[in-house]
Amino acid sequence: MKTNYIRRTIFLVSSSAILLLIPAIAMAERNVTVATIGNVPPSFQSENKQEMVNHVITFWEKELKQVYPDKPDLIVLPEFCDFSGEGEEYLKVRKNQVLDYLSSAAKANHCYIAFGTKREDKDGLWRNSCVIIDRNGEIAGIYNKNFPTIGEMESGIKACNDAPVIQCDFGRVAVVICYDLNFDELRLRYAREKPDLIIFSSMYHGGIAQNMWAYTCRAHFVGSVYRQTPSQIRNPMGEVVASSTNYFDFAVARINLDCALVHLDYNWEKLTALKEKYGTSVSISDPGELASVLVTSNDSKTTVDQMLRESGIERLDDYLNRARHFRQSKDHLK
Repeated sequence: MKTNYIRRTIFLVSSSAILLLIPAIAMAERNVTVATIGNVPPSFQSENKQEMVNHVITFWEKELKQVYPDKPDLIVLPEFCDFSGEGEEYLKVRKNQVLDYLSSAAKANHCYIAFGTKREDKDGLWRNSCVIIDRNGEIAGIYNKNFPTIGEMESGIKACNDAPVIQCDFGRVAVVICYDLNFDELRLRYAREKPDLIIFSSMYHGGIAQNMWAYTCRAHFVGSVYRQTPSQIRNPMGEVVASSTNYFDFAVARINLDCALVHLDYNWEKLTALKEKYGTSVSISDPGELASVLVTSNDSKTTVDQMLRESGIERLDDYLNRARHFRQSKDHLK
């Protein structure tokens, strides 16, 4: 009885009801419109490598036009999205042409564009990279795949140990490329860094691993995956909030980065009071079965941190750390 009463009182939002909150969320200061496109240029072979480059640019010009009307802050494209055809001859001709085109597109549409590419770095090493271009058409940051496949490394692509969290004007962004999703050491490294959003540029979907990454890192997750699997946008609970379909190869969502995960232990009454005080200015979303909820500030003047502090509500990680310390104290561990 208590559980049902509390759920009604604090208006825990199921994933099916999230759309009802969009008008309220639109007032928050940390709203970001993100778009993902899950496609790549169709195969095009030609002796004239410049024709192949032109083919790639023309393809992305058409694809990007699908999401421009939503005025995205960030557009995510798949792994190797500017690599049409095989061989060094194409890469020698391509050089920075696709990068330059996407830079001009980002500047013209005042958005960030993240895209996967095979590139030669300043040391002459070949990398599988994700390049993030900012609203001015400049490079905001580059992530080099930490865990290329064995086949990639055999073909000359080098692995990297750097995993920068890239500062964008809407928040801090981490990047994962395809096979990286399998490696816990990278996931846990990002979990310690606490990015606001994770970009996943890939050839494969990863299934439940996407949920795990979003939840572990307490971050929104934007996946761009080509082939026949969906490109999806997830919240920090791992719930899908937007997805491409068999009809449309893109998805767009307006997400609110001013949010926090909170365990229900010791917080039932505090969450009730929080909802009673802020009403539609706070959303408390319950995925069920997890015993944690996602608290989101829809108030342009009060951040979620301020809401939690004034209500005495612990974040999920703080609560789990408190449990760890308590376990080690006194005679609780034998």
